[in-house]
Amino acid sequence: MSGHSKWHNIKIKKSKVDQQRGKLFSKLTREIIVAAKEGGGDPNANVRLRAAIDRAREASMPNDNIQRAIARGVGGGEGDRYEEVTYEGMAPGGVAVLVQVQTDNRNRTASEIRNIFTKSGGSMGASVGWLFEKKGLITIARSAAPEEQVFATAVEAGAEDMKTLSDDYEITTAPEDFARVRHALEQAGYALASAEITMVPKSTVPLAGKEAQQVLRLMDALEDHDDVQRVYANFEIPDEVLQQVG
Repeated sequence: MSGHSKWHNIKIKKSKVDQQRGKLFSKLTREIIVAAKEGGGDPNANVRLRAAIDRAREASMPNDNIQRAIARGVGGGEGDRYEEVTYEGMAPGGVAVLVQVQTDNRNRTASEIRNIFTKSGGSMGASVGWLFEKKGLITIARSAAPEEQVFATAVEAGAEDMKTLSDDYEITTAPEDFARVRHALEQAGYALASAEITMVPKSTVPLAGKEAQQVLRLMDALEDHDDVQRVYANFEIPDEVLQQVG
């Protein structure tokens, strides 16, 4: 898992204890609305919607809020206001960054995102999308089951690869195989730590010291913006630094 994936997970958990639920719930609601509008209101047939619901539940969003957001998406209306845009840029240390937003005012959002990059020592506008691949990414705690069992189940269902990290198994899939692999792992009884369609970097940039702090400040500022749904970056920072900042 890339350093940024770990940072994002830390941020989600941090938000729940930092009295930031209002902003987080607003972003999650918007994603559910757009996902339901795009692919329908059945999470079993809409991978994006299911991922959005899972994120909402992980953040302790009440089920009534989730169901209202789905209804609003399926019924049109508010979901029509949002335009999805991806901005590309560079962070300090040569780190590539993708910023996915949902906005009702593209010019305003572009200006604000550009300003965040500039203030943090980065720049928006570089073409970096080719450095990332769209993949399904599933993580399972190593304590859940022996490596051989998880690997066999994942590969048989169509997974591309599985890495064993310090605390987790990290399983990657092609986007079109994600739902099948996820279902197979769940049916086998494994509790999934996370499961989503994401942008995985083809290579990573190691960071430490001042540059690590600068990049994490940029990530923090971007993810704190109201219109930003997800930020992807290809940095790799030691776990101890991530935990200190998180």
